[in-house]
Amino acid sequence: MHEAIRILPRFFKAHGHGNDYLVFEQGDGPLLTPLLIRRICHPHRGPGADGLVVVESAQAGSPATLRMFNPDGREFERSGNGLRIAGVYLSRVEKTDTGPFPVEVAGDEVWLDVSGPDAEGLWDVSADMGRVEFPSGPPFLALGLLEDGGTVSLALSTPEGGDARVRVMPVSVGNPHAVAIRKGWSRREVDHYGPLISAHPAFPRGTNVQFAEFPVGGRIAIRIWERGVGATSASGTSACAAVAAAVKSGLVPGGRTIVRMEGGNMEVELGGDWSVRLRGPVEEVCTGELTTAFLRAHANQQNDPDCQKEDVG
Repeated sequence: MHEAIRILPRFFKAHGHGNDYLVFEQGDGPLLTPLLIRRICHPHRGPGADGLVVVESAQAGSPATLRMFNPDGREFERSGNGLRIAGVYLSRVEKTDTGPFPVEVAGDEVWLDVSGPDAEGLWDVSADMGRVEFPSGPPFLALGLLEDGGTVSLALSTPEGGDARVRVMPVSVGNPHAVAIRKGWSRREVDHYGPLISAHPAFPRGTNVQFAEFPVGGRIAIRIWERGVGATSASGTSACAAVAAAVKSGLVPGGRTIVRMEGGNMEVELGGDWSVRLRGPVEEVCTGELTTAFLRAHANQQNDPDCQKEDVG
């Protein structure tokens, strides 16, 4: 984790196809420790979320700087849905001008374009995610593993206890991904292979995993195992990574591709220079505030195993 940060207890909650984030602002409130993050994200002992976004204090005229945290308490590089939800928050509280605006995350500048809400309360949010890359070594991939075609072959156990090799393509969208493409993935296989791949030694920082099916009708269908979270209904950077892997594998052309996830569809536009743009809906859920009693309970708790999410990768 990077430098510790204090937050204001107020939060904003929204989701992109069921992948939900809480947005906090930096302030003079509680110290954001891994334990507090786990308690906040817990679905029963806290407000519940797939992650947190903290908007750091910034000088007037400067892009907002964002930091992101997984439910396991660890800080991570970026989230496509986290970025888009933060964009809605910044627009909603009138902290941005009209039209596309930049934010900074993990040292990178990302441009967001937010419009809405529409009659159904949905925001239409796009994020220019920069250029995807295909790692050949650290920090996202161990040295010496990359094979012809840009894939890595992992020796894993099968759900039945046998031996198998699962081929994945490492992709970076500013955060690590491993895309496995084949005809059909069962829920049992996703739940079994997801945590094994996510925590495999081949990926020094862990990795997000996408189980992608061969494209049909110009669409890609994926199931997701998110690092530090587990199975998720949607993921923006996962959608970007899956499209990039499919294009590199020659399965789809560049340009616009619809990615179907369990939570819904998102649009990914991949340029010839591997620049990627992500677009999809964001729905507001609520605003709220952590109570003094909740924060006091956290301060008095040295260990809270009940707030550990099970089966996280």
